Amino acid sequence: MKDKDLLRYSRHILLNEFGIEGQEKILAGRVLIVGAGGLGSPAAMYLASAGVGHLTICDGDEVDLTNLQRQVLHRETRLGVNKAASARIELEGINPNCHVRAVEARVGPEELGELVADADIVLEASDNFATRHAVNRACVAAGKPLISGAAIRFVGQLSVFDSRKPASPCYACFLPEDADTEEERCATMGVLAPLTGTIGSMQATEALHMLVFGESELEGRVLLYDALSSEWQSIPVQRNPSCAVCGSR
Repeated sequence: MKDKDLLRYSRHILLNEFGIEGQEKILAGRVLIVGAGGLGSPAAMYLASAGVGHLTICDGDEVDLTNLQRQVLHRETRLGVNKAASARIELEGINPNCHVRAVEARVGPEELGELVADADIVLEASDNFATRHAVNRACVAAGKPLISGAAIRFVGQLSVFDSRKPASPCYACFLPEDADTEEERCATMGVLAPLTGTIGSMQATEALHMLVFGESELEGRVLLYDALSSEWQSIPVQRNPSCAVCGSR
């Protein structure tokens, strides 16, 4: 690291658990974030500011006025701009040494597989089950750890699925693809703005934890946060040997 880097990341380096070696791992890290909205915004901002060397942001939507209540990467001056492109502009302003790739489209299975294979860690920050399951399938196929987040109304959810470990569950073990689950989206149900910041920031925390230490203490658990009652719950998740996605792993 250069002297400027030592100063910039000094508060990480001062952490005995990180030190220079840990910060160098962060600088060499490659993280894919699927979704540049309420969760992806704070996650990307903290990962860029922390020094992650390569961030790939994938989003096919455009910035809308209703996004600005919680999607803190975007600005009113960029209404109508693709969210991934908007994210790149903001992140390069936060840390020009972070290489940001903007994928300005909803990618299909083949391209998603390539993006996941090129990453060390994947953050799933979308708002729909179809994308969550597609990202999970790609992570299982490539053997990449997945940090999944969700937030709706006053409830947030965070989990880590590490398919590098034979005993680790995948997202489909927790919520099978054929489950009869009602889709709830912010556009119709609403969401508390800081809740997305809470969950997205924790996704970034888990990503840094995995880059530095190689694993997460959250693997095999789902955290639920109720912002109305200010309560957290931890739910264990077991790998399903009959899972349609990872059962044959």
